[in-house]
Amino acid sequence: MQMKVGIIGSGIGALASAIELRKLGLEVSVFEANAQIGGKIVEQHLGAYRFDMGPSVFTEPELMQGLLSSLDPSANFRYHQLPESCRYFFNDGQHLTIPVGKELVAQTLRDAFGENQQTALRYLKRIEKNYRAIYPVFIEVSLHRFKHFFQFPLLKALVRLFKYGLHQTMHLQNQKSFNNPKTQQIFDRMATYNGSSPFLAPAMLNIISQLEFNEGPAMPVGGMAQITKQAFELAANHGVQFYTNERVTAIQHRNQRVVGLQTTKANYQFDLVVSNMDIHFTYEKLLAQIKAPAFLLKQEKSSSAVVFYWGINRNFDQLGVHNIFFAEDYRAEFAAIFETKTLYHDPTIYVHISSKVESSDAPAGKENWFVMVNAPINQGQNWDQEIQLLRQRILEKLSKALQIAIEPLIEVEQINEPRLIEKNYSGKQGSIYGNASNNAFAAFLRHPNFSKQLKGLYFAGVTVHPGGGIPLAINSAKIVARCVQEDYPSLRK
Repeated sequence: MQMKVGIIGSGIGALASAIELRKLGLEVSVFEANAQIGGKIVEQHLGAYRFDMGPSVFTEPELMQGLLSSLDPSANFRYHQLPESCRYFFNDGQHLTIPVGKELVAQTLRDAFGENQQTALRYLKRIEKNYRAIYPVFIEVSLHRFKHFFQFPLLKALVRLFKYGLHQTMHLQNQKSFNNPKTQQIFDRMATYNGSSPFLAPAMLNIISQLEFNEGPAMPVGGMAQITKQAFELAANHGVQFYTNERVTAIQHRNQRVVGLQTTKANYQFDLVVSNMDIHFTYEKLLAQIKAPAFLLKQEKSSSAVVFYWGINRNFDQLGVHNIFFAEDYRAEFAAIFETKTLYHDPTIYVHISSKVESSDAPAGKENWFVMVNAPINQGQNWDQEIQLLRQRILEKLSKALQIAIEPLIEVEQINEPRLIEKNYSGKQGSIYGNASNNAFAAFLRHPNFSKQLKGLYFAGVTVHPGGGIPLAINSAKIVARCVQEDYPSLRK
């Protein structure tokens, strides 16, 4: 008789878990509270414009290809490999485009900011070696099972221990590596990929630069939503059952063992359960009788975001797929986000324009702008007033930088913000990645991918190990599958 598994949520961590567990022969059911499958990675059409509503940066596309083809060898995940990582705009009017590849990046930093080209190249090479050493130890395996962690790759990683900057913050390492504050700011920005502050997060997280600069971002053909669309279609075609508009209200358990799920519509019996829901809400809303791991869950939350989706009645040749308009004082901006929990008066603005490579996302001669500012979590701020003020500041800053009034060009508009992120995606207080990485032990302070209290309960997604972002969510599903096989030897192949 097939073992049955129920999966809570339908983000990429959940879909990847469905695929990985279906490969093991399990009978898999996925429950999504919303009408649309995909978690945060969904799309919406506003008039003639198409928008990806959530994540906009796609790296390590080989993980998606590998995930799909592992279940269907004929699967082909199509994507554009972008020739540039991002275009950067500073308040003094300077702007530059960072290409992809160590040598080109080092040369660009020399030409734009006067950095020593060989020093920059050595930094990027060190980041690459650190990434290659850390990946099999911290990302591909559980940190909470000795048989995963204590293997030969650990020895290779330990050999480079002094190279990681464990005693430094990201900013301090970047400050020591580069002379120009603008270069430091560009590398400090990598902390935002998991909702943290570069002035607090450990220097080990500078390995994120490997994906941004050395390998470079990609864009799925058809937009970011294709990530979850194709994973859903593949899983459904291979027998995974999907239930939409059906919120899970409790994880049922008996005698320290999972027995099923209760939803708004019915009760279901399951041998295993995987929660892709925010780990805080998993305990608060679905496991009320289970003592939560307070030490892990009381860590500082990651940042949230305010996003404006604008259909713009014009093409801007000076903009690319990814664009950053920096704050003058980066330290003050992160202090606002994490200390005073306010929106900074001179925000760093990220503008993503998928229509640069997917022309059908906007009418001819127009662009679809995803305009995001990092924001504090929801602690009862007057968001209506704050967002209105933020909108004006963004318009003023972009209009000045691009030398044209932006507001008259807006044809359609929609807004996402911390309250909606919490409501629609069950992100605690609007947090996007669960816990922030604002301390030296961040890598070890994420919840395990399995429960130590209930047999048969597992966890995937960006709020548990190994962390935030699409690649890490996919890896969380792989870890779940490995743990399931270890716990249930009959499933081993």
